[in-house]
Amino acid sequence: MNGLSLKRLYALLRKEWIQVRRDPMTLRLIIALPIMQLFLFGYAINTNPHNLPTGLLVSEPTKYERTIVTALQNTGYYDIKLYSSEADAERALVTGEALFVINIPPNFDRSVDRGEQPSILIDADATDPSAIGNATAALGAVSSVLTRDLPPNQQPQPTAAPFQFVVHARYNPEQLTVLNVVPGLICVVLTMSTMLMTTLSITRERERGTMENLMAMPVRPIEIMLAKVVPFIGIGYLQAVTILAVSAVVFHLPIRGSVPLLLLSLGLFIAGNLAIGLTFSTISSNQMQAQQLAQFSLLPSLILSGFIFPFRGMPVWAQWLGELLPTTHAIRIVRSVLLKGNGVAAIAPELWPIAAFTLVVMGVATWFYRETLD
Repeated sequence: MNGLSLKRLYALLRKEWIQVRRDPMTLRLIIALPIMQLFLFGYAINTNPHNLPTGLLVSEPTKYERTIVTALQNTGYYDIKLYSSEADAERALVTGEALFVINIPPNFDRSVDRGEQPSILIDADATDPSAIGNATAALGAVSSVLTRDLPPNQQPQPTAAPFQFVVHARYNPEQLTVLNVVPGLICVVLTMSTMLMTTLSITRERERGTMENLMAMPVRPIEIMLAKVVPFIGIGYLQAVTILAVSAVVFHLPIRGSVPLLLLSLGLFIAGNLAIGLTFSTISSNQMQAQQLAQFSLLPSLILSGFIFPFRGMPVWAQWLGELLPTTHAIRIVRSVLLKGNGVAAIAPELWPIAAFTLVVMGVATWFYRETLD
């Protein structure tokens, strides 16, 4: 038995290969999932978002104002929508409907003709600095767009522009990356931990041989599903509170909104992730399959949710996929409550997709569990 025997090694390798072939589903997952992720993320990732929703406030359309609006649209970064009042434009900025609000002051043309270099105020949603960075950088080229329209005697000095943009970075004035990353990280950590906690629950019962005990109990499938999920909701809440406290103390994350509202919203998000893990657990025949499925779903939650790359930089089809993920809406909720101080009315459009997703996935898990019983 001393020394390495190639014959014995070959026999062991052959035995392992036979075991792998006996589980074709796991083999398919190992091969297919990386290829799917390669194509999905290769086409979806874009760090330079264009056509960003932009609100425009203008007292009355004039020649210069139309020239500026056209120049902004020609940069490719601004998708401009006219708002009739400051209240409507502010509401769009607060809810995330618009990332910019451009306010052209009254008598703008007259001020330009007089050489007063008037200012155009731009309020920018800086909760995601990477999404607006290139768009604000493009404003420098737009500032000189009126030069050719001015009479020779009104041309500004070579070092001056006829007007200037003044950008106010709202909600994150210093455009600190940490204020964008940490709220998203809260959701990503909860996604990873809560999903993995339930992913192995049913498969573990099956591999340990205790599934028969559950099947013999006088309980309904939905009751077993809830029993698997509810304890982990408490653990998820403990994680959420801990992460929030550490983020506030260590990273100085501002908490401008209601903490109870945030925790209630995160509770719904936690339930959705637990339902996903439970579904993977019911459709998998072993723990390796369940882990493969969990890993496959975690990457879209990282890439397509707007956590790492700007959400609006992705193509439309990728944004549709991202809208289906609870993590996408949870990140918006956390940023909205913590950084903007928003309430229920502002985050309601993000709550109902998570609730609908949780109900659907929980129903799917229950249906698959019934199939297991049959």
